[in-house]
Amino acid sequence: MSNNSIRIVEVSPRDGLQNEHTLISSQIKVELITRLSDAGLKHIEAASFVSPRAVPQMADSHQVMQLLPRQKDVIYSALIPNIKGLNAALDAGVTEVAIFTAASELFNQKNINCSIADSFARFKDILEICQEKNIRVRGYISTVFNCPYQGEISPAQVTYVSRQLIDMGCYEISLGDTIGTGTANKVTRLLQQMRQEMPIEQIAVHFHDTYGQALTNIYAALEQGIKVMDSSVAGLGGCPYAKGSSGNVATEDVVYLLNGLGLESGIDLTKLVGVGHWISGQLRRKNTSKTGLAMNLRR
Repeated sequence: MSNNSIRIVEVSPRDGLQNEHTLISSQIKVELITRLSDAGLKHIEAASFVSPRAVPQMADSHQVMQLLPRQKDVIYSALIPNIKGLNAALDAGVTEVAIFTAASELFNQKNINCSIADSFARFKDILEICQEKNIRVRGYISTVFNCPYQGEISPAQVTYVSRQLIDMGCYEISLGDTIGTGTANKVTRLLQQMRQEMPIEQIAVHFHDTYGQALTNIYAALEQGIKVMDSSVAGLGGCPYAKGSSGNVATEDVVYLLNGLGLESGIDLTKLVGVGHWISGQLRRKNTSKTGLAMNLRR
């Protein structure tokens, strides 16, 4: 990656769609992923192999991965919670997985029903299998600034959790501002501490736009040397365990910012905007159809 090059990890097919109450067909998901790759995105989080009871929207992840016409130069990753999820992802032909924990003990208990230490124990076996099978593993850390249950999180705690994941074998850590309370000063303070403990090249950022600070936070992260960021076309997504958190930062806005700074993402902004309009239209039609059905049933 050149000094001017930024890698965007597109999370809309998984993180963006997982909270949609109306089920989205596998065909629409596949078309979304295909349109995103056609716009130039090279790293797309395409699926999630979690319990279908917990996240019904992701119940068809195996079918999505099977239907997907994959491009050789695109990474199609999947989120997994445990060994069962890993085996399902491998069976679907996934070549990169993401594991997730939190910097907050209380959030971890709400999200994955275990302590941070217990999550590390779960990941140990996953990473050993992935290393044997040459599967890359990315780590997510939620609530890196504030937790809806626990309050403010210290940079030292985030650094500790990140260090553990890297030492276990994660090639990259994505820092999640789950409830969107990060500010430029908080981003700078956290990254300045973390870069003393690990290479900045192993850190990515994942900002939510709850208070309209996501682009400002991305700019602050860029100034600290961050070259990788997560985003979601049309700003789709949020967190089911963080009440009131709005969606991810929109990929279109991130690319516009990068273009204005003279940084390269390899993404065609015009095509990307078209993808955002298309998926927003699909979701509106789905939600309109659901509302119409409910009104008919009440008559």
